[in-house]
Amino acid sequence: MNVHSESWAEAIRDYLTAQRAAGFPDTTCSTRRQHLEHLARRVDAGPWSLTGDQLVSYAGDQAWKPETRRGRRTTFRSFWGWAVTVRRAEANTALALPRVKPGQAKARPTPERVYEHALARSDARLKLILRLAHDAGLRRSEIAQVNSSDLFEDLHGWSLRVHGKGSKERDVPLTPRLALELRTLPPGWAFPGSDGGHLSPRWVGKLATVVLPDEWTLHTLRHSFGTRTYQHSDVFVVQSLLGHASPATTRLYVQVADESLRRAVLAAAG
Repeated sequence: MNVHSESWAEAIRDYLTAQRAAGFPDTTCSTRRQHLEHLARRVDAGPWSLTGDQLVSYAGDQAWKPETRRGRRTTFRSFWGWAVTVRRAEANTALALPRVKPGQAKARPTPERVYEHALARSDARLKLILRLAHDAGLRRSEIAQVNSSDLFEDLHGWSLRVHGKGSKERDVPLTPRLALELRTLPPGWAFPGSDGGHLSPRWVGKLATVVLPDEWTLHTLRHSFGTRTYQHSDVFVVQSLLGHASPATTRLYVQVADESLRRAVLAAAG
């Protein structure tokens, strides 16, 4: 057991209290807790005695992808920035971490055969989880929070009010099949659990890994949704449906088919 575990636990608890007081959503607080607890288990120093060199060494030992590395760096800079503000630390230790270049990310939509095979191996609850990612483009945290009170009907059909990142809401139209599945559930949370009454986002993601091969996840099913909807709309429509702040982010979720590129070149050539 890490002899510094109690000091880390206290520091993380107080930091997350400050984060919630600042209005950060539970999903962000949960992610930052995981980041800090991972660090605490792997360093032989308390939060206020850890040096910049030790933090850099820890980060350098991790086999993280660039976007993961950027997220951890953001958490650590926030944590020690708070510590300086409340005079727990004299300096922001995370300033020692170098800037991380964005990765050359590309869309990775899950092949339909993989998705269909996963559905065939799933029970009713897991099928609904997979469909919410594949047919509506929901994140795992958004799937976890689906509630019957968020279903509504207008002149065009049924939609779902989605509770997204940063407490931002968006309305996503539902396919008739998905709408029917949600409407036939008992009132309340679609996926009851112990995280505020519903399943935790982490558990939702873990359930999906039972039926999806290693390289495919709920997130790549979200890429499938982005790619398919782009074929019938434009990047701004997909941006709205996925709940992105920037179309540049949405572009990373859309795989442009080779035949589309060829048609564009031939059309331009006259």
